[in-house]
Amino acid sequence: MIVASQKRKENIAEYLLYMWQIEDIIRANGLDLERIEHNVIDKYTLTEAQRKEMVEWYESLIDMMRREGVAEKGHLQINTNVLMALVQLHQTLLKDPRFPEYTAEFYRTLPFIVELRSKAGDAKSGEIETCFTALYGMLMLRLQGKDVSPDTINAIKQISKFIAVLSHYFKLDSEDKLFKDNE
Repeated sequence: MIVASQKRKENIAEYLLYMWQIEDIIRANGLDLERIEHNVIDKYTLTEAQRKEMVEWYESLIDMMRREGVAEKGHLQINTNVLMALVQLHQTLLKDPRFPEYTAEFYRTLPFIVELRSKAGDAKSGEIETCFTALYGMLMLRLQGKDVSPDTINAIKQISKFIAVLSHYFKLDSEDKLFKDNE
């Protein structure tokens, strides 16, 4: 919750990946608040007020996951909204001639996106979601200590670079600086 709000302000991509990880942590603990308190919250050094706030945050996420039907898989609407906002900005940037470097970065990334989609057999995910799924998959592989091929590492480097540019523009847009500086 503290990390999430900080990431939300600083880097939207890190925030979204973090929140996907939180969803998986909640699932791994069976949507059981007591287990989350024992396995997650108790690992932090918190004041009583911070602990209470964190417990309430996890409790609200658990409740949302149940109500939204994402207890087993899928993403919370709050996270889907972030992804949709990124997709909308992506489309705006691609159409705007003031952002040729963004368009170039996207087209450098597109072959990797197409390849990932074909390997996953997932033709319905959009480009941005495919990028986030790839980045999250790499995060999970690293956490599990699994080997990753050089081709995959190369693809992830390009995807990371592209998503970093999109995140930067998202931050500028959220501060109302994106289009003012480019008019």
